Amino acid sequence: MDFASGYKQSKKSNRPKLNKVLKKQLKLKEMIAKIDAIIVKAKAVENDFKNVLDKIHPAHKKSVYNLLHYRVLRTRDLRGLQKRLGNMGLSRLATSQPHVLANLYTTRAILQAILLNAPLEIPSSELSFKKGNNTQKTNAKKLLGYRTKSRRTRIMVTMPNTAANDYQMVLDMLKAGMNCARINCAHDDPETWKKIIDNIRRASKALRKKCKIAMDLAGPKIRTGVLVQGPKVKKIRPPKDDYGRIKNPSLIWISDEPKPGHIHVPISQKEVDKLTGNETLYFQDARNKKRTFQLIEKQKKGLLAHCNKTTFIEEGMPLFTDINKESKAIYIGEIMPVEVPILLKAGDQLRLDKESLLGEPAHYNEAGKLIAKAHISCTAPAIFKQVNIGDRILFDDGKIEGVIRKKTSESMVIEIIHASGGTAKLRSEKGINLPDTKLTISGLTEKDKKDLPFVVEHADVVNFSFVNRPQDVQELLVELERLNAKNKLGIILKIETKSGYDQLTRILLEAMQVYPIGVMIARGDLAIETGWKNIGRVQEEILSLCQAAHVTDIWATQVLEGLAKKGIPSRSEITDVVMSQRADCVMLNKGPFILEAIRLLDSILGDMESFWEKNAAMSPMMEKADKRQTNSAN
Repeated sequence: MDFASGYKQSKKSNRPKLNKVLKKQLKLKEMIAKIDAIIVKAKAVENDFKNVLDKIHPAHKKSVYNLLHYRVLRTRDLRGLQKRLGNMGLSRLATSQPHVLANLYTTRAILQAILLNAPLEIPSSELSFKKGNNTQKTNAKKLLGYRTKSRRTRIMVTMPNTAANDYQMVLDMLKAGMNCARINCAHDDPETWKKIIDNIRRASKALRKKCKIAMDLAGPKIRTGVLVQGPKVKKIRPPKDDYGRIKNPSLIWISDEPKPGHIHVPISQKEVDKLTGNETLYFQDARNKKRTFQLIEKQKKGLLAHCNKTTFIEEGMPLFTDINKESKAIYIGEIMPVEVPILLKAGDQLRLDKESLLGEPAHYNEAGKLIAKAHISCTAPAIFKQVNIGDRILFDDGKIEGVIRKKTSESMVIEIIHASGGTAKLRSEKGINLPDTKLTISGLTEKDKKDLPFVVEHADVVNFSFVNRPQDVQELLVELERLNAKNKLGIILKIETKSGYDQLTRILLEAMQVYPIGVMIARGDLAIETGWKNIGRVQEEILSLCQAAHVTDIWATQVLEGLAKKGIPSRSEITDVVMSQRADCVMLNKGPFILEAIRLLDSILGDMESFWEKNAAMSPMMEKADKRQTNSAN
């Protein structure tokens, strides 16, 4: 074989190897070029928001830049790049939210070093990995106070009005793991709020455990109006088994004041004082059925009793201490009238009124022909100018769905297209959602402006409801400035509408004029507004945007709701709690079993702490399912 032919054969045999190297280099160059393009665009976008940046609070400056960089990163489809990075065992940029440029610079430097077969040189970044993560933690501490040592995620609890007069319950809440107390200004009054706050401060001092107080402004919640009242009657129904047999008697509280967790039968204190607690009270109920209340214990302000059968009591009904009803009668006091709900099914029509008319069910003649549509009023008259024919409208957390078919300046006619269970009951004070309507209702109502001075004086944080657009934030900041309270208390923005989600970046930029701030993910209303199939993605996007802006996030709505209200959590609730670990704070709503809910949430968050660092999965030493077994085995 001559030299020429040998050279050609050698060159041919090396070609596959050379092609493989060249392909690898080409891929690396493509990846670097994509990262370079993102970096150039990310730096350029800073100029587009220069006017906004001039107004930002100094504590948020670096965070705002990072938020803008993250938005640029998310405008591109990164899946191809992420797959290649993952195949190389490198960061897939999936957890870059707190430090976008640092992650891009580092990834680029690694790729460049591989391409050139040169030493790794990572350029410095103004917001390093460590600084980005620490900024998030610092902001959460500033807004919500100290965390519990065993966990990073804080627990916020909605306070029931009974906390105004039950100091022990407040003390137990703090012992169980509450870090922040929430008071909703939509309920009760300043006198009650002040009593609750005093008990929180007192318990906090006694336990040497700081607890932040957050107060919700009620906001322009769109709800159904008042319905026509029915009879003043109350139904007492003991729990039954699957065969209809009564399992346990109903526990009755006979007193002039109600007691949480008990069925209240109103009797004057004067009459209560005359009873010993050993009597049986005989009477005929509203259906003329013979019934009894068996007294079992006398307490300071009332009597505990058992009721063994389904009973209907009404205002003014006489009770007797002897079976022949010859004793002096004891009369039942005021009972709130029963509300007559509107029954709706698919195909029905409902009139929604602008004026505060008493709502009524549909009326039919003897032949079953409709003679008057069902109607109910709306608490937000401003929506009547903003809705359009064809817009969807949902009632009571989406249980009833309709479409607006007609509208005037005073009312709209809605065709019902879905009712939960086939036929659903519409009652007063139920939420109304308009997912297709671009609402411009202000987030700050006259009631909110009236309540705000109290909030400024007594709370650490103001929770701002129904934030739809940047202008809503502007209104709140103007009002706080008028009260000389700007930057004197934290602000939490409640994102509960489709409009609020769509404009979240601009809402955050407006709010970052002050410090500290947070975002509450109101998942119930958001699910209705954005659609149940979208809520998982929506809550993930909000968490990511908040993390990119180093803004404290609160995971809210229906967390351990079954446990708090009924005493038994569902499996899905436990899974939800595990997922909530990625948020800075989890909010619990009130319920008769709220202490059990706080304890369980505290336990789960503490157990999961070693598995999560914000939204980044961690890998602690593997343990057995039951830690007690692991410890005993060691």
